[in-house]
Amino acid sequence: MQNRTRKLLTIVTEAALEGTLVRDLDQLTAHGYTITDARGGGTHGVRDAGWDASSNIRIEVVCDTETAEAIAAYVQEHYFDNYAMILFVSDVDVLRPEKF
Repeated sequence: MQNRTRKLLTIVTEAALEGTLVRDLDQLTAHGYTITDARGGGTHGVRDAGWDASSNIRIEVVCDTETAEAIAAYVQEHYFDNYAMILFVSDVDVLRPEKF
């Protein structure tokens, strides 16, 4: 079994940004991503997805360090000041590392 360490970059943000962020990820050479609906509470209040304007998404990207750093820097520069958003990066062990 061959496994390697990659980065798991996770963004939780407003669902309205989905299309824009997907285009950004493509331009920043992410090989793929997973998007799921998300609910929770924090400094911007409760986001319970009761209506479209209050829904959140969780975007996960498994990638190499350079790609994770590029995405994080871009998202911080272009979105943090104006949108409810968090971003975190973790180390993950993956099988089939050539896919990432």
